[in-house]
Amino acid sequence: MALTPFALKDAPALIEAVFPAQKVSFEAQKERKANLGQTLTGLGSYWKGRKPLILVRAIVLGSLLPQTGDAEADLAIFEKLMAFDDEGLARRALVQGALKPKDIAARTELNNPWDYFSYTIKNSRFTAEQIESWCCPFDADKEGVTLRWRRDIEERDKLVLYRKALATFASYEEKAALCKRPEEVDQDWLYAPVWPAVNRHYAHLGIEAHSFPELIEQLGILRYGHRPRVGDTFCGGGSIPFESARIGCDVYASDLNPIACMLTWGALNIIGASPERRAEIEQAQREVAEAVDKEITALGIEHDEHGNRAKAYLYCLETRCPETGWMVPMSPSWVISKSRNVIAKLIPDQENERFNIEVVSGVSKEEMQAAEKGTVQDGALVYELDGKVYRTPIKTLRGDYRLPDGTTGNRLRRWEKHDFKPRPDDIFRERLYAIQWIKKETLDKSRQETFFASVTEADLERERKVEQIVADNLTRWQEEGLLPDMEIEPGYNTDQPIRERGWTYWHHLFNARQLLLFSRYFQYSTPEDYVFNAKSLDWNARIANWMNHWEKTNNVFYNQALNTFYNYGIRCFVSHEAGRSFGFANSPLPKVAKYISCHDATALEASSDLWVTDPPYADAVHYHEITEFFIAWLRKHPPKPFDEWTWDSRRALAIKGSGDDFRRGMVDAYRAMAEHMPDNGMQCVMFTHQDTGVWSDMVGIFWAAGLQVVAAWYIATETTSELKKGGYVQGTVILMLRKRPAGERAGFKQRILPAVRAEVKRQIETMMHLNDEVKDKHGEPVFNDSDLQMAGYAAALKVLTAYTTIGGEDVTRFALRPRAKGEVTVVDEIVQQAAEAANSLLVPEGLGAETWARLSGIQRFYLRMMDMETTGASKLDNYQNFAKAFRVQDYARVMADMKANAARLKRVTEFTSRDLTDSTEIGPTWLGHLIIGLQQVLAEVEPQAVIQQLQQNLPDFMEVRPLLIDMLSFMERKAPETTVREAAEVLGARLKNLRALGQ
Repeated sequence: MALTPFALKDAPALIEAVFPAQKVSFEAQKERKANLGQTLTGLGSYWKGRKPLILVRAIVLGSLLPQTGDAEADLAIFEKLMAFDDEGLARRALVQGALKPKDIAARTELNNPWDYFSYTIKNSRFTAEQIESWCCPFDADKEGVTLRWRRDIEERDKLVLYRKALATFASYEEKAALCKRPEEVDQDWLYAPVWPAVNRHYAHLGIEAHSFPELIEQLGILRYGHRPRVGDTFCGGGSIPFESARIGCDVYASDLNPIACMLTWGALNIIGASPERRAEIEQAQREVAEAVDKEITALGIEHDEHGNRAKAYLYCLETRCPETGWMVPMSPSWVISKSRNVIAKLIPDQENERFNIEVVSGVSKEEMQAAEKGTVQDGALVYELDGKVYRTPIKTLRGDYRLPDGTTGNRLRRWEKHDFKPRPDDIFRERLYAIQWIKKETLDKSRQETFFASVTEADLERERKVEQIVADNLTRWQEEGLLPDMEIEPGYNTDQPIRERGWTYWHHLFNARQLLLFSRYFQYSTPEDYVFNAKSLDWNARIANWMNHWEKTNNVFYNQALNTFYNYGIRCFVSHEAGRSFGFANSPLPKVAKYISCHDATALEASSDLWVTDPPYADAVHYHEITEFFIAWLRKHPPKPFDEWTWDSRRALAIKGSGDDFRRGMVDAYRAMAEHMPDNGMQCVMFTHQDTGVWSDMVGIFWAAGLQVVAAWYIATETTSELKKGGYVQGTVILMLRKRPAGERAGFKQRILPAVRAEVKRQIETMMHLNDEVKDKHGEPVFNDSDLQMAGYAAALKVLTAYTTIGGEDVTRFALRPRAKGEVTVVDEIVQQAAEAANSLLVPEGLGAETWARLSGIQRFYLRMMDMETTGASKLDNYQNFAKAFRVQDYARVMADMKANAARLKRVTEFTSRDLTDSTEIGPTWLGHLIIGLQQVLAEVEPQAVIQQLQQNLPDFMEVRPLLIDMLSFMERKAPETTVREAAEVLGARLKNLRALGQ
């Protein structure tokens, strides 16, 4: 059967109805936890905003696959294509090798286990005859007997056992934790059994595919008449265009920031290079390294007189104590290596009123502990001299001040363009205090031996030589574009180096050795060199701190800020080159069209069938500022095609922050995308869910852009890190949108609210029905509570964004008008109503609907999360989302632990009397009184006395007694502690008896 172009033109996409959000969440986090093992981070991990590739694949695939009328079968095919199904998991687990023969034997029943396994015997009391008589071969895990696979067993037989063993695990998470990520497995082998099932399922459409590019192209023809094109106007680190191209889509990527465009280019042309092109890139890397190595070696600045070669130099600031006049080295810790017990010792030099620094290896545990406490402690310079401790606040040393008009400043000298090191009269000077050397005899070995040593006069002479070379060539190198000459523009992040060190040009963030080394690398300027040099800039700067547990420098943007340090390390050629050319993943892309452009999101020139974007909403990472760190180096002579881009951060044009300007910028961007997609096109918008105010803003943006929300999913994409502090949560909301139907449609609050509630109810009940069907067959639901909650929001947005006027006000004008602080709009009210409608349907299992309807937000939160914890839920984002949904003011008060992946509520026994006073949120509630009552029962207070206290404290006791009984019955089943469940049973029985006795 031949394909019929546009046969799916008006067909709803699968993602509008079904999406395995829980499984995608787990796989996304699994990819995140791979850290530098992620496919694109080899190009530079400084861009933290990359969305997981597995998430991008799921979104694009779900947007192209059609609904067939059988949601369960559609979901099954989708999971096969994502390698989430049982066969995919078995293949992924087999490649991982996580299940050993003894593990498989222990989990499976086999008629003849010795068809699969053999064994070895070493110093065992068992004979071969005894071992082969065992019906349970996992008994072979006994002393002296080791179970292993038979040498002649075939792969298909192993897969049979892997499938059986994985079936014994309770959850998808347990199974997938044993597996390789789908992208780590050979794709032809992984998907070999999938294509026949896909072709059968879509036979009525004429699909005959044997690879992702074939499937994607055929789906594109059926929908759009051509291979689908995916666009991203906020391409950032390039994950969306890269993964879209990898599965077979044409891609259009753009970003205002040239660093984002460069990383996207690298993803598509370096990571996605053919094997032949990859070999050429590697060869070019080696040639550059050899040329730079030759120059550095000839200068004689990294070898000592014994032939040892430097791997790292360690520097610290030094300042004059205002009390003693001594020059004091500054460092928060004098530990150099934790693994080898190496420290730096300060030895007073009375004659010169300064400290000598001696590097000592193999010191005692006590000496290590003493060295942990450096001369910078709690924001002060602290040191001991002649038995007296001196302490001076750093802000005093800097001379910090604040003028009456609010202006702040300090006495630090502002460095000038020709500076690259402190001057002798600067407040903060700099000092080389230790060197890590590679032993001469191991330089050519794969495993080199290193040692740390004190600084000698010969070392200082080499240091002076480097400084002289830089001083003689700095201006010329800057003119030639080998070193930056760009000023640091003040800003949220960029104020920090100016304020804390007096640095005013970007080259001030690099010391003389680094400037010399980078000037040699920047002689080579292919596009690949630009990508690799930018990566190494992140690991080799004055603001890269020394990690004494790993014996190397950290990357500058480990937390997306321009942090200054009192001590730092630098990488010499050997360690620098290891970071620059450490290797990169290779995942050849199919032959698809790839276009990258550097422009504002509103300046579109090309159309796409599907726009997938991750906009910078409320983003605490100021990429438009911090990437100037790289732009300063790369802007002078960019190679083709980079020379077509504007090498400036263009801060004024960046969409950032929140508020009125942000909304206007977003409306312009999404209107441009809507105008550059076909009528049956779709958009996916990813953003961090924070509160209903966020949703209200997004409604206005999509309204004004002419878009209508058709689905929403919640994905836990992140792992814990410093980036999650403040406004960050762990998850991402996936919003799917289509063009709003043409024509005017007026709505009024009184009519919209019932429609919203009805749509929320329909959406959630549909999803819960599918949950029940899948759970009956496979033991696990498709959707969790967060998915259902997001679906409630989406249903409200679907209704709302269909209107063109609300209460007589044009929605575009509404979206763009300035908002008064604290203003509650009609949209805010409707979105909140949607949240409440969704939450009212999410009654915890075992709790009465009437009870649920009467509970306050904090009570709903506690009981809902208690129910979720019984399923093993422990992710902080769940608690955050439900606290916001239930409008809990301070959910932390009822939390025992708030770790990102190990969060939990306080147990009944963990509440203190302070937690349960009338001044707390939970204290005066019915649940608060029950917790006190249960604590009293556990303290062996007579139950009758507890009942009497409840009667005294609850004026409406008789009316709410059925609710109290229902909550106690729920806690009897759900509380994690046996003693609490027993106490709830006792107290509940007494309350029931009161009813029975008519009291």
